[in-house]
Amino acid sequence: MEQIFNFKHIHIGKLIQTRVLESGIDIHRICNFMSCTVDEIQRMYTEDELPSGVILKWCKLLKYDFFRIYSQHIILYSPPGKMSDKVTNESTEVYNLPLFKKNIYTTEIIDFVLEQIKLGRKTKEQVIDEYKIPKTTLYKWISKYSK
Repeated sequence: MEQIFNFKHIHIGKLIQTRVLESGIDIHRICNFMSCTVDEIQRMYTEDELPSGVILKWCKLLKYDFFRIYSQHIILYSPPGKMSDKVTNESTEVYNLPLFKKNIYTTEIIDFVLEQIKLGRKTKEQVIDEYKIPKTTLYKWISKYSK
């Protein structure tokens, strides 16, 4: 059975190492691409945080979007932002950064949430309160995805 990923605790080094093992990329190619030594690569595997520029290089080399893991964390664990609450179609405010909708749920997020309920780790009410998922959305997921 596929293990549901825990989006709360992200250890980027372990995730990168897992992807390297899955992809079978030679360590010398990695060192060449990353411009570092084998020891530095091994050290990266032990880090739970890495600079965004380094993560970006890993994304390109391994053809995997590690930043999406952080985005999923934000969807589940951050409160709705005040800036996005104010933005409407009639808004005349101008923002210099792009605005994103918070309520875009991937299948991984849906699976994670439903697994929390199924295993009794969280009640439906806890999911609604903690993750700010609308009640109707949660019940649609339960009817659509529960097996």
